[in-house]
Amino acid sequence: MGHKKGDDMNEEEIQEDSGSLVARSLLGGTLMGLANLVPGISGGTMLLAAGVYPNFINAIAEITRFRFRSRSLIVLGCVVAAAMIGILLFAGGIKDLVINHRWIMYSLFIGLTLGGIPVVKKLAGDDIRKNFWLFSVVGFAAMALLALAQSQGLGQGTGANDGTLLMFLAGLAGASAMILPGLSGGYLLLVMGAYIPILSGIESIKDALKSTDVHAMMDPLLSVVIPVGIGVVIGVVGVSNVLKWALDKYAQSTLGILLGLLVGAVVGLWPFQHAVEPTVGMVIKGVALTQETLSTVDAEDLPTTFFTPDPLQVVSSIGIILLGVAITYGVSRFGASKDKNE
Repeated sequence: MGHKKGDDMNEEEIQEDSGSLVARSLLGGTLMGLANLVPGISGGTMLLAAGVYPNFINAIAEITRFRFRSRSLIVLGCVVAAAMIGILLFAGGIKDLVINHRWIMYSLFIGLTLGGIPVVKKLAGDDIRKNFWLFSVVGFAAMALLALAQSQGLGQGTGANDGTLLMFLAGLAGASAMILPGLSGGYLLLVMGAYIPILSGIESIKDALKSTDVHAMMDPLLSVVIPVGIGVVIGVVGVSNVLKWALDKYAQSTLGILLGLLVGAVVGLWPFQHAVEPTVGMVIKGVALTQETLSTVDAEDLPTTFFTPDPLQVVSSIGIILLGVAITYGVSRFGASKDKNE
């Protein structure tokens, strides 16, 4: 099975010259950062595409066991640095697209999500057992319930403490998904109600850095970046080790859950929805709007409602979904061909 082979990948798949390792780690990190800005794209899949995923997982395992080899430090340093730069450069643009062109972006997200299915199935190998499909159903149900909770407004923090806890949990969940091929950390942030607040916090810090306004930087730093960062560190370290254990002991069941989460991700991404117009009395972030505060509401904070699409939108949405599938699947195939060539 693929994962038994993966246990022996350290020496034969990771041996490559330092220049190639750095280049591919930087490419993989950049793609991973962009993936975590876009719900539906898996950061793990992007690392597979760059051909650096085995190096990355091995590096995490070594660092968490306090084995500080230069090769592992190079991989993690390049991937993390490139991911952070990608996030800082593109966070604002991605957020605006999601808010102002929701049905188009959600259609793309659905396609990008579904395109990761072959990645997970390939990891399961050719001898797929019954428990793989059973746990796929479990994973699907869990993700569908998470999407339902979000549609009922259960992912929206109503106070400062709730928001800080949500940011920590979002970082924990997002980082956990980030290192799993086929599962999107960005999607988990979206259904938890933390996706746009995190992008807004990053954008606020960028603006504060440009204007050298340290005071303006502190609020998003303390309420968003630090809680998310702590969650990310715990998530990456914890899940990478738990994942290694689970895949060693229960590979088919673990991958089945992963596939179910992936397929269930599309439940919360129905594309034909838009933000509602703010009205007096509407509760936003736990506060009822008044006539005076109507004009101050940010579009990112408004709830959404479904609408009936016209035929052109339906056809366009299907086309965009297919494009998303082709992109993710194509990237995963590119990574697979690189692994074979090496």
